[in-house]
Amino acid sequence: MAALGLLARRPASGYDLLKQFEVSMANVWPATQSQLYSELNKLADEGLIEVTAVGARGRKEYGITAAGRDALRDWVLDFHHDPPLRSAALLRVFLLGEVTPEQAGDYLMAVAARAESTLARYEALRDAVPWNDTSDTDFYGRAALEFGLREAAMTAEWARWVAVRIDERSQ
Repeated sequence: MAALGLLARRPASGYDLLKQFEVSMANVWPATQSQLYSELNKLADEGLIEVTAVGARGRKEYGITAAGRDALRDWVLDFHHDPPLRSAALLRVFLLGEVTPEQAGDYLMAVAARAESTLARYEALRDAVPWNDTSDTDFYGRAALEFGLREAAMTAEWARWVAVRIDERSQ
């Protein structure tokens, strides 16, 4: 659905979409080149997108169809079928009692460091983009980025809190 969402904004080639993913969606929904081209073929087979232009060297530009817009709208508004949230990181925390307190603390400090690195990357993105709140694309993109900023900050704070509690328990 991510590719379909980008194509709803404007027609693009697979290469153009991959660049858009790298700049805007990679923080929430990363995609590889093979995944993207496979998804484009699937969307075309389902009649949700179509080739709107063919350029040099057979470069195809895709656009969303009316059926694609309907499918995208239905998907955006119906979260009831989303898979349950799974977090490998939280599963590891749940199982930290199986390692030494020092290893558990080290793991939590690594989680904090990773979250702080993510936070720094998101802050740089926030500061580098000239956000235009009158544009729906910018407004909702900024809203998604704000979630990432808050989640990364909370994760770093939480991981450090748990690490301190582990240290206090082992004394």
